Amino acid sequence: MTWIATMSLSLAVRIDRQGGPEELKIVEVEVGEPGPGEIRIRHKAVGLNFIDTYQRSGLYPFPMPLQLGMEAAGVVEAVGEGVTHLKVGDRAAYASQPPGAYCALRVMPAKCVCRLPDAISFETGAAMMLKGLTAQYLLKKTLPVEGLVPGDFILFHAAAGGVGLIACQWAKALGLQLIGTAGSDAKCRMALDHGAAHAINYGTEDFAARVREITGGAGVKVVYDSVGKDTFEGSLACLRPFGLLASFGNGSGPVPPVNLGVLGAKGSLYVTRPTLFTHIATRESTQAMADDLFAVVESGQVKIPIDQRYALRDVQQAHRDLEARKTTGCTVLTLD
Repeated sequence: MTWIATMSLSLAVRIDRQGGPEELKIVEVEVGEPGPGEIRIRHKAVGLNFIDTYQRSGLYPFPMPLQLGMEAAGVVEAVGEGVTHLKVGDRAAYASQPPGAYCALRVMPAKCVCRLPDAISFETGAAMMLKGLTAQYLLKKTLPVEGLVPGDFILFHAAAGGVGLIACQWAKALGLQLIGTAGSDAKCRMALDHGAAHAINYGTEDFAARVREITGGAGVKVVYDSVGKDTFEGSLACLRPFGLLASFGNGSGPVPPVNLGVLGAKGSLYVTRPTLFTHIATRESTQAMADDLFAVVESGQVKIPIDQRYALRDVQQAHRDLEARKTTGCTVLTLD
């Protein structure tokens, strides 16, 4: 008996070289059968994230050509040998390496794909996995040496972004006093509406001075910073002794080289550069983090704000708007 591989066609977004949004091209690709440890999933919605722009621009180098996208939700169409936690027909969502989510159909590793609860829509699933799991590992695992307890102040930059608005709500549920920064008064109001205890417009205010004022001169135990170059020095100035700076993104560009002696002079500070993909390196850790995220969303304590929707064919404009700071909350690419 001869086995013949079957192929399906899918629209996908690909770049042949790194550069600006104009490099994003809509192409048709062949999608085959899943191999051992893989699934084939038909997407219903795809999430848009800042890391996608880093991969497109060249800040994060990748071999070319590259199909972009790190998160999506859809329905499992086929499962490969050894996959036991998913079956054909399951609703599923993921944030996962390798990139490739900007498409209608793909074959991918199954280990980071989780069953999506029926109470959570496909759009919400696509919008929340990378950003929600990021908020989870920051607030639950990326902690100062003295820990966090209800009532503690924390500083969260870009608080009106996708990760930020989830973190505002989750921090409030944990009893933490989140001080958020954002680039406009409207974005500050949005952070406050989502649970931030305080909000600072870093376009018009000295955020480090305001943090000291809010905390009575003490500073915060931890700063969560996805902005990078523009906020790094100010973030260090916001920390109390033994405080932690978690630099988890480069929205304004990479952080310049650091003189470690400064950390001692400012109070025996700690700095870390965590990534989500270290935390979801195993099937077990991914599922445990996803279960935590699903529970807090299903409880209503965290709502996933989808503030922008773009058709897949409009992906160039989506990237332009994201990089121009024109977006708030979460953004999804639709596949109608």
